[in-house]
Amino acid sequence: MLIPQKLSVGDEIRIVAPSRSGSILSEEGIEQAKERLEELGLKVTFGAHIFENDMQNSASIQQRVEDLHAAFADPNVKGILTVIGGFNCNELLPYLDYELIGRNPKMLCGFSDITALANAITARCGFITYSGPHFSSFGMDQGQEYQTAFFKRCLMEDEPFLLEPSDGWSDDAWYLDQENRVFEPTEWKVYNEGKAAGTLYGGNLCTLNLLQGTEYMPDIQGAVLFVEDDELVFPEMFARDLTSLLQAAGRISGLVIGRFQKASKVTEEQLTFILDKHPQLKEIPVLYDVDFGHTQPIFTFPIGGEVEIHSGIKTIKLLKF
Repeated sequence: MLIPQKLSVGDEIRIVAPSRSGSILSEEGIEQAKERLEELGLKVTFGAHIFENDMQNSASIQQRVEDLHAAFADPNVKGILTVIGGFNCNELLPYLDYELIGRNPKMLCGFSDITALANAITARCGFITYSGPHFSSFGMDQGQEYQTAFFKRCLMEDEPFLLEPSDGWSDDAWYLDQENRVFEPTEWKVYNEGKAAGTLYGGNLCTLNLLQGTEYMPDIQGAVLFVEDDELVFPEMFARDLTSLLQAAGRISGLVIGRFQKASKVTEEQLTFILDKHPQLKEIPVLYDVDFGHTQPIFTFPIGGEVEIHSGIKTIKLLKF
């Protein structure tokens, strides 16, 4: 799997909106996120259509595709960051020029609904994409140090490193109130002990499952899967979606589950009940309550990269990213 060129100080990073529009962000949030990326030494530019806004808070398929193609085709653009997630990123997949994208491999980073786009590009073009913060995520104050540190480690450096737990996590709607947030101590948890290394695939579970049966689904057999879901999921839905993914894979090498939002009601008891249904999960390393998904802060990980996990001592090491 090809690794796109790492970002360096002075590089231009293009902001695109393949899912929801940038119009849902406040002017203050946009400026804050832009300033934080500029503090990393990056030059921030915006796609031509990212503030278009239809009745589903998005732009047309044609406009979103045009912005993606322009970002990949522009030799001055070294990385691509998505504005935010949403619900409709998979609409773009049949209309993308994968030959153009494949000729111009670049850093592409986002999470949630962006899972569909990132995994499709990795599957069709053969280069690593990234599950990590959106452009909008850089508007967050508390928890930003952890988030930015691992964004830099993954996208701007190339030495293998350990992903580490945050000091604390929050499920608060930070974009509504930056000051009055409640953080709880972080603890990565072990469902089953073991050690494994392999190719990493994943992201938002229900979004990844949208790719099943299409030419955009990566080959996840034998992979180490990283999966998470948001506040709209509930235990029975997560159980169904996880079962579907495991059946598609046939066999996996390891499983890492991102922390659930409280509104999902996927408690530790519910999650253990769900995982107990699958015999293979008692034979491979499985970690949960890990720092990615829809709580904050999150780390960045490579889709199509190589990872080593040792659940018994709760370590995750990125080897190729």
